[in-house]
Amino acid sequence: MEFTILKRRLDIGKQIDDFLDQVSESGLLFKHGVSDYLKGNQSAFSEKIVHMVDVEHQGDALRRSLEEQLYIKTLIPESRGDVLELLEAMDALLDRFKGALYRFDIEQPEIHPEFHEEFKELINYVVEAVEAMVRSSRAFFKEISGVADHMHKVSYWETESDKVSTRLQRAIFNKDDLHLSQKIQLRDFVMHVDKIADRAEDVSDKLSIYVIKRSL
Repeated sequence: MEFTILKRRLDIGKQIDDFLDQVSESGLLFKHGVSDYLKGNQSAFSEKIVHMVDVEHQGDALRRSLEEQLYIKTLIPESRGDVLELLEAMDALLDRFKGALYRFDIEQPEIHPEFHEEFKELINYVVEAVEAMVRSSRAFFKEISGVADHMHKVSYWETESDKVSTRLQRAIFNKDDLHLSQKIQLRDFVMHVDKIADRAEDVSDKLSIYVIKRSL
């Protein structure tokens, strides 16, 4: 079953695709930005932040344009509220990636090399959770029967993220040569990143309700 808004209004469909592209790109920028940070490549890290800000501005502009068209042109009135909530929730995931990257830039945490691989593993799982959410959203707008093919992966990656987060926090507090303040800072970074996957799963839960409503 196709979502008729894309069938009748290709301009809206293109904007939705472009918006979801921005959310997906923000995850990749975050992933590579943190990798640059861990390598000590400050110039590349700074470039990722500049790019992230641009992506966020583009995403915000697309979201506002879509919201305006959904209201002014009274498109899909029976599903408009659900669509608006989904767009805002996806935009919030983009904002979380930007905020997390900025937090690395502002606080400049000292992450010992022995934690690098698990930090990268955590970030990879978080990005995968959001990417699965992006794919689920695309399916919702294009072919709603395909949503389930991607939505279960959101929960899978969120669970994997939780496992690494717990393991990493335990390793941080078991490291004797770290001051308590350093341990607390690193723990907060781990939890902050892990929460992005949690929010992706929250959006997935909402989307499952939207799918049920459209099938009635």
